[in-house]
This record gives sequence, C-alpha cells and structure tokens, in this order.
Amino acid sequence: MNIQPANRIASVSEYYFSRKGKEIARLNAEGKDIISLAIGSPDMPPSKETIETLCNVAQQDNTHGYQPTVGIPELRQAMARFYKRWYDVDLDPKTEIQPLIGSKEGILHVTLALCNPGDKVLIPNPGYPTYTALNRLLGTKIVNYDLLEENGWQPDFDQLEAMDLSDVKIMWTNYPHMPTGGRATRQLYQKIVDFAHRHNIVVVNDNPYSFILNEGEHLSILQVPATNATFVEWILRVKSNIDSGTFRGLQLAAAKAYENSDEWHLQANVKTYQNRRRIAEAIMTRIGCKFDPQQTGMFLWGRIPDSYNDVEELTEKVLHEARVFITPGFIFGSNGKRYVRISLCAKDEKMEEALKRIEAVFK
Repeated sequence: MNIQPANRIASVSEYYFSRKGKEIARLNAEGKDIISLAIGSPDMPPSKETIETLCNVAQQDNTHGYQPTVGIPELRQAMARFYKRWYDVDLDPKTEIQPLIGSKEGILHVTLALCNPGDKVLIPNPGYPTYTALNRLLGTKIVNYDLLEENGWQPDFDQLEAMDLSDVKIMWTNYPHMPTGGRATRQLYQKIVDFAHRHNIVVVNDNPYSFILNEGEHLSILQVPATNATFVEWILRVKSNIDSGTFRGLQLAAAKAYENSDEWHLQANVKTYQNRRRIAEAIMTRIGCKFDPQQTGMFLWGRIPDSYNDVEELTEKVLHEARVFITPGFIFGSNGKRYVRISLCAKDEKMEEALKRIEAVFK
C-alpha cells in the first residue's frame, strides 16, 4: 500500500518534550537517573477537599454518563465566583464561560471557531510552541511579533502598528508570560485591547500563572471590558462536535478547587514555589546565566553566557554531565535562542540534588 500522510503532517515535527522524553527514558534505563527540570507539569496534589469530592462522586452509581459539553452549572458558577473573588470581574456563567480540558484543546477550538485557512494569526516570539504548531496544522498564516528582554517581554506596539494587519483574526498573548516570566500590567492589557479594537482582532490571553509566586494583585485581561459571549458560543459549536463533557466527578472536584481558602493558595502557589525558585536561581547562577529576579510564574528564564556557541551546547552539557534536563529556549522561538528555562515543578529535594550535581560540573 502506498498511503501518504496528510500534507499538514509535514508542517510540524513531534513535540520537543515528547521527542526529548524518549532520550531521557533511554538514559534512565541505562541507570543515569536524570532529574527533569524541564516540563511544567505540576507535581503537587490538589487540596484535600478537592480529592475528597472526586472520590465521593466516583463512588456514586449515577454519575458516570456523558456530561454537557458546555460544562455543568456547578462548575461554571464556581468559575464565575472565582473571577469575581480574585479579579473583581463579573462573568455570566451561562454565556461567558466555557470549561476546557486544557490549554492545547482550547487553542485548537478557538482557532477552528475564528479562523479560516489562510487567515493570519499574531503569535508571540518567544511563546508557547503549541500556538505555532496548531496554526500550522490548521493552515493559518503565522505572523510573529517580537517580545524582547529590553522591553520587559511586552509587545512593541510601534512594531505591531507597522505590520500588515489585514486578514489578522487572532492575537495570542500570555501573561504572566511563558517562558520568560514577564509580567502584565493593567496598562498593558488596556493597550492590547485598544490595539485589537482598532484593527478588528480577537485577543486571546492565556493566563495560567497569575497565582504562582504572587501575593499581590491578580490580573486578568477581562478586567478591561472586552468579553464577547458570541465567541464563546462559536467555540462551543466546535467543541461539542469534537469531544464530550468531562466526567462529572472531575467537574465537581474542579468546582471545589475554585473555593480553596486563601491560606491554601498562599502555601501551594506562593510558599512552595518560593523555596524552589531560590534553588532554581542558584542553578542559573552556577551555570553562568543572567536572569530578571522580578519574573514570575512556574519557571525561571535566563540568558546564557556569550562563551557558548548556542544554547544546546549548554543544555546538553547539563544533561549529559550533570544528569539534569533543562529546556533550551529556542523551542519557544528565535528570540529564545540564547536562553534556558528551568521548571519549578520538582520536589525541593530533587531540585537540591540537581543543584549539587551542577555544582560538581560547573566549578
């Protein structure tokens, strides 16, 4: 049989962490015991009340059928209360909220709902690789806009205004920024929304990290009047034809998680990551990288020394000599090619061991 894949397959490669994960698995099988400080996969359980809710619902014999794709009312209402509590934003749980399985699924469904093949999409450089990969698969035209360290990893609006913005449908933003840890401000969100209104562009802000290492004000682009319930309805049309509603137990557990106490938030999202961040900063310093101590989020981003020809010269040395896996910044775009990223998603003792190994190599 001479069967060929769809042409779109040629536009993407296997996700970096999937491909690199195979190498890490091989090294571990050889007894290397690699410590991964690369992927942003949370390593801590949710609150006790969240787990108890999931377990209790799972034991009931009438909760295992398909659920509404739009999300059960209890979850949508909990999300609305959460936004009011933490962001002082009023959302209609019936029309302005759509629970998703995760960010990748959301990026797919948003793009399918708003873009035709050939439409343009503004994507940050550096930025989350899935923005680029999914738009390549869907046949949209990727228009990168630069985020640079000297601008605090915020858009250069003069550069944006000078671009050919015809046929641009979506502008992806992501604050607190991944991978750089750049912070948003209310003023930045206002400028983004004003820019989008002038050019008839839909802004989608990916905001998973506003609680990590943040004891102050929590920011959302929805604090700028900009929502549109029509977009949510379009996304539901797409989503309802691709997947079915999440297990009721997970939805009710998520609703419970949105009610976590201020004390739980402080311990889980601030204190735990504060200690890990101190260790990550020590690792960055030991390998000779410079970083902005004001950055926030689940990672630490640093610029490599000029003595290295490229970032992989450093990350491969760390991997094969210190047996620690950190992320080369080029996977996030060309503006990340002289940077590395360290994940805070590892237990303190693992991070301490990683630091010891690196200290032994980088003396």
